[in-house]
Amino acid sequence: MMSFSLSKSLFIAVATLTLAACGPGTPALPDDPQNEPSAAAPDNSSPNGAQDVEGGAELPSVTPEVPTLEPATPPMLSEREAILQKYDYVDPTHIVPTKHLAEAILFYHKNKSTLKNPSVLSVIDFSQKSTQKRWYFINMNSGSVWNIHVSHGKGSDSDHDGFAEKFSNVSGSNASSLGFYRTAETYQGSNGYSLKLDGLSTTNSNARPRAIVVHGASYVQDSSVIQGRSWGCPAVSMANRDKVINMIKGGSLIYAAAK
Repeated sequence: MMSFSLSKSLFIAVATLTLAACGPGTPALPDDPQNEPSAAAPDNSSPNGAQDVEGGAELPSVTPEVPTLEPATPPMLSEREAILQKYDYVDPTHIVPTKHLAEAILFYHKNKSTLKNPSVLSVIDFSQKSTQKRWYFINMNSGSVWNIHVSHGKGSDSDHDGFAEKFSNVSGSNASSLGFYRTAETYQGSNGYSLKLDGLSTTNSNARPRAIVVHGASYVQDSSVIQGRSWGCPAVSMANRDKVINMIKGGSLIYAAAK
């Protein structure tokens, strides 16, 4: 009995030291070991025998071509102001970073006709620490905003201090990518219920072949801690997974931005 109590005490002490190792006063969640390359294994449920790849999702057998929708030239200031004025009802409590919200709205307005789910526009602010609720979901009918915690890629935060400092569109980088995304189809993968994304910008055009998807993860919690890191996916807590995916699936716009 004495041996069991001692082992339990040692486990608690080690776990506490692990959480405290990444910053004074701010615990950090460990990454999911299933996100490590050595842990990837064939998915026997796949008819093509596909393996889990970067981001923890299966690659499709055929990669569809996705057009880049970014405007060739930025709107003139007067046009910009006129567009933003149409959406002055959005974010009445002013919790979305102003600069990112404006860019997201301008792109949304110009490409709204291509979106099958225009009722929600979301913004991820990767300049914020992962301890903050930095994924903002905007109801484009009412203007109300809901925000939650979201992970960033391991390759974007090598020292696991909670700040994403590097971004990449390259396979194998395990980094988050900036730019505009359009949500696509849902599927059941190694992380359960998940949502595929298509990158619409030159900075995230490889999102689908990299298997950058929205999924739930045990290493993301709804609390002010340094979240665990993904392979580049915007992972959310398991508690928020279904609500997030069902809200934005089928053709809504996501804007991932930094400074």
